[in-house]
Amino acid sequence: MSLHTLTKRLTVPQLVAMKGQQKIVSLTAYSSSIAKLIDPIVDFILVGDSTAMVGYGRASTLSMQLEEIIGHTRAVVDSTRLACVVADMPFGSYQESHEQAFRNCAQVLARTGCDAVKLEANKALAPTVEFLVARGIPVMAHVGLMPQFVNVMGGFKAQGLTAETGAVIAEDARANLEAGAFSLLLEGVAEGVARQITLESKMPTIGIGASPACDGQVLVTEDVLGLGGEHLPRFVERYADVGAVISEACAQFADDVRHGRFPEARHCYGL
Repeated sequence: MSLHTLTKRLTVPQLVAMKGQQKIVSLTAYSSSIAKLIDPIVDFILVGDSTAMVGYGRASTLSMQLEEIIGHTRAVVDSTRLACVVADMPFGSYQESHEQAFRNCAQVLARTGCDAVKLEANKALAPTVEFLVARGIPVMAHVGLMPQFVNVMGGFKAQGLTAETGAVIAEDARANLEAGAFSLLLEGVAEGVARQITLESKMPTIGIGASPACDGQVLVTEDVLGLGGEHLPRFVERYADVGAVISEACAQFADDVRHGRFPEARHCYGL
C-alpha cells in the first residue's frame, strides 16, 4: 500500500493486510520535525523508547518514563496525517499486572491519539497482551533481542543463534500471536528463526536486525541519517551523513558571528 495514495492515516487492519502484498516500511520519530519528514514515506512510525538513548543520551532504554513517551508520541501524532503511529510502552509500565498494563496503555492511546502500542513480551507476558487486545488496545509484540531485558540478557546481543534459543524465540512469537498481537517486531534474531516465524505467522513481522525474511523493516531514523554516532549495530545502513552537514552549518554560523558577518542589515528590523 503506497501512502502517496492515502488521504487519511493508515489503520492497524490496513497494516496487517499488507503482509504478503508488499514490504512494510517503518522508521522511528520522537519529534515533530522528523515526524513531518517521514510521514509520507513510511507505513508506520515507531515512537520508540530508544529515544532514551538517542534523544537523551542515556545508557539504556530502562529509564524512559511514561510521561516522556506520552509527550513524544503526542508530538508525532499531532504532526502527521498518513502514517500509522505505534508507541513503545516503557519498562515498568506494563509488567506488574494486567490492570497496570491496561491503565497505562489506555492512557497512552487516549492522551496521544496513537494507533497502537508495542510491548517487549516473552511467553510469560503473552497473557498481558491478550488482556489488552480483549479490551480494545492493538498490540505489537517485540521478541528476540529485547532492550528492556538487557540486564538479563547480559548486553545487546544477537538472539536465536542456537537451536535452543531459536526455539524459545519462536515460542515467544507463537504465544503473542495466539494472544492477539497484530504484528511481531523481531530484533537481533538469526535469519533462519526470523524466516520460520514469518512463514508461520498470519500477522506481519517487522525486522530490525532480523534479515530480509521479515514482512517489513524498521530502523532508528538517527542511525539512517548518520546522527547515531560512529559505532552502529551491524544491521544498520547509514543512508546519509546529516551529522556532518549539521556540524558544517553550525560551524559556519559560529564563524560568521565571531567575524561580524552575521547578522547583516537584511536580518534586522528598522534598517
